[in-house]
Amino acid sequence: MSEPKILTERRGHVLLIGLNRPEKRNAADFELLSALADAYGELERDPELRVGLVHAVGEHFTAGLDLADLGPRIGRDGLSFVGEDAIDPWQVSGRQLTKPVVIAVQGTCLTLGIELILASDIAVAARGTRFGQIEVTRGILPFGGATLRFPRAVGWGNAMRYILTGDSFDAAEAHRMGLVQEVVDDGAQFDRALELAERIAAQAPLAVQAALANAKRAVRDGDAAAEAELQPALVRLVGTEDARIGMEAFLTRTEARFVGR
Repeated sequence: MSEPKILTERRGHVLLIGLNRPEKRNAADFELLSALADAYGELERDPELRVGLVHAVGEHFTAGLDLADLGPRIGRDGLSFVGEDAIDPWQVSGRQLTKPVVIAVQGTCLTLGIELILASDIAVAARGTRFGQIEVTRGILPFGGATLRFPRAVGWGNAMRYILTGDSFDAAEAHRMGLVQEVVDDGAQFDRALELAERIAAQAPLAVQAALANAKRAVRDGDAAAEAELQPALVRLVGTEDARIGMEAFLTRTEARFVGR
């Protein structure tokens, strides 16, 4: 039997989600996409899981879409790969993920790899990573969210510079633009991403999810919609067990151990 194309492992409250098709530079075929969506569904459903960490096995994060496999599957309504209990990792359709995702990239990071970064919350890149939003060189457009999120993340001109030309760029340029938050030595990206994921997982999960939801609401529906939810969200959180734990830790100068209630 062949290995699964997505590896999952629980590390405390963190779900590790690994792209595992290294012989194809982790190019995404239908099986990989479906399994990735299933992993995101698992992250969302399990209350013990607080953060996702997406990474890749091998030298490369992803070479993008495996068009030989996926091309024939694109029908009149586009490409469908998200099962009933799954969640679209690119967050452009269906249910939205309520938990944060940290991502670690290396080697080649093309098309849907950039879009996974844009759909995640914190990105760490190895210094030698090469990026490319190359869909226009293949006669298609980015359909995993880059047209929406890339300009917001890095500015219109920076995004169009690479979306419309298909040119590649390096980790230093990705960091300059704000596409990735940290650049580390090659081989150190997973460990650093795990540090960040575990740091998030140590915080009050309901508060983390509320903060994330409010920030996403502002992007999707505007500042006024997000502002209207701030005080009601605060009232809900103040009544939680985690708020009591946080206050007690503050008063006693001890480390809070949150329970997610």
